[in-house]
Amino acid sequence: MFVVATAGHVDHGKSTLVRALTGMEPDRWAEERRRGLTIDLGFAWTRLASGRDVAFVDVPGHERFLGNMLAGLGPAPAVCFVVAADEGWQAQSSDHRDAIAALGISHGIVVLTRSDRAPGSADEVLARVRAELEGTGLRDAPAVTVSAVDGSGLDELRSALDDMLASLPEPKPDARVRLWIDRSFTISGAGTVVTGTLTAGTLTQGDHLLLVGHDGARPVSVRALHSCNLGAGSIGPTSRVAVNLRSGLSADTIHRGDVLLAEDSWPLVDTVDVRRTMGASFADAPGQLLVHVGTATVPGRMRPFGADHARLTLDRRIPLELGDRLVLRATGNRSVLAGAQILDVDPPALDRRGDSRRRAAALAAMSPGGDALTEVARRGAVRVEQLRRMGVSDLGQVPDGVRAFGEWWVHEPVFDAWRRRLRSAVEQLGEQDPLAAGLSRGAARDLIGPAGGALLEAVVREAGLEHRAGFINLPGQRQDLGAAEAGIGVLEHRLKSAPFAAPEAHDLTALGLGSRELAAAERSGRLLRLGDGVVLLPRAPALAMRELAALPQPFTTSEARQALGTTRRVAIPLLEYLDSRGWTRRLDATRRTIA
Repeated sequence: MFVVATAGHVDHGKSTLVRALTGMEPDRWAEERRRGLTIDLGFAWTRLASGRDVAFVDVPGHERFLGNMLAGLGPAPAVCFVVAADEGWQAQSSDHRDAIAALGISHGIVVLTRSDRAPGSADEVLARVRAELEGTGLRDAPAVTVSAVDGSGLDELRSALDDMLASLPEPKPDARVRLWIDRSFTISGAGTVVTGTLTAGTLTQGDHLLLVGHDGARPVSVRALHSCNLGAGSIGPTSRVAVNLRSGLSADTIHRGDVLLAEDSWPLVDTVDVRRTMGASFADAPGQLLVHVGTATVPGRMRPFGADHARLTLDRRIPLELGDRLVLRATGNRSVLAGAQILDVDPPALDRRGDSRRRAAALAAMSPGGDALTEVARRGAVRVEQLRRMGVSDLGQVPDGVRAFGEWWVHEPVFDAWRRRLRSAVEQLGEQDPLAAGLSRGAARDLIGPAGGALLEAVVREAGLEHRAGFINLPGQRQDLGAAEAGIGVLEHRLKSAPFAAPEAHDLTALGLGSRELAAAERSGRLLRLGDGVVLLPRAPALAMRELAALPQPFTTSEARQALGTTRRVAIPLLEYLDSRGWTRRLDATRRTIA
């Protein structure tokens, strides 16, 4: 299906045209039909000769209902711009032209209606229309003159619609869902139903979605789907879609401008940096604004960075991405003030003097679709999924200047700085404290920051370092025991002749071996420390196993102590160590066996 919105001055025949094309009444309210004036959005659909299905979103033309008109145009990919041949360009024609320009709509048809009432040729009217549309995406749009009363030109219009729809960019059925809601109502026996124009992604019965509105975000699921009054198991873009929600929510609590999202796929933001695309200079804009996006109207505040760039702070969080088009209006004013395009949905804080000037320069160099290298460089390191959620478009390959580590992309200069900083810290620690175990993981994370901490293993590897016993050291580095070397040597000599005669605490003190010296000797593979201050050589467990294996099995603790020629102070922690390695197995409180 394809979706086309109407646009044009009030009473120029938009609804009459839709009625003539579809045979359906787009005006839904009795008051609209009574007054002959479209107040709210209307919907109708038909099938063209090519077999293409097209749905029309008919918008009001009166200036009092400009907000409703923008809600209809916001999600639409194409437009029929209607101007009456007997009246020509009018005031609201300009308002609707400005809205189309602000939204960046570049596919459409100019329709000159009421040709049966025109006093002469419509060429002069068309020339004026062309001139007025010169600065918009419709400047080269095909034009058709019609009369909905006598039917002239309708076949030509249908053919032009077919050609125009064939030129639309291919929608993306696998994209993440963002359905801006334009209606909510209740159907007896079914419950709450919401409608909108699905521009990308696919909705499927049973989907779990997020409903984001004025009251925050709430989980919902899809009970049933309809498009053009026909049920469907799934509906892809571009389509008018009605979603029957399983949520427990009343339709009265869901409003136009709320949005259905695929879960965990969109950032909800209330601050964005934007570039002016048309309209008044941002430098002259009022501080308080109405921001239109999709079907939503959100109050906001502007902080200009000169004429063409600004920061918008919205009154509530909504799902936005890079490149989204916004229509800006001054509060209390019915006309379009300016159009804007989002450059950043995660802008940096501006706290220092000169930040606004620097930010303006940065924004001037940014692409509306987002640039992966720029976004990675700004953050140093970022998950690819975060870039995808922001709407960065060029994620097909890792850009030059970026290194990929699994789900992380890291700016090369940042990674190189982490690597140098970490290696320098390890080298300095070794020089300052030869007995240090090495740089702890916590200290390393503090040194390179939270993002670097998530990539610590990669940084350690790329820095030419290694992990040993939970500490980071230079590879193959032998522990420098310094002044403790002599005491360690004496202890090694004693234990070689009596491997289970662990020294007492006063012996260690006499040798100048405190806990730091003993820990350093153990890290270097010179000693083995067991519980209760027992110090042996690293080969002591293997020697013990040789003696214990010669005992009748099972054996008692006392028998093991006697076989090893040692005391209970040494035997018990040594046996517990053997148990922990799975070399011996404890049978009860006193007996063990070789495993």
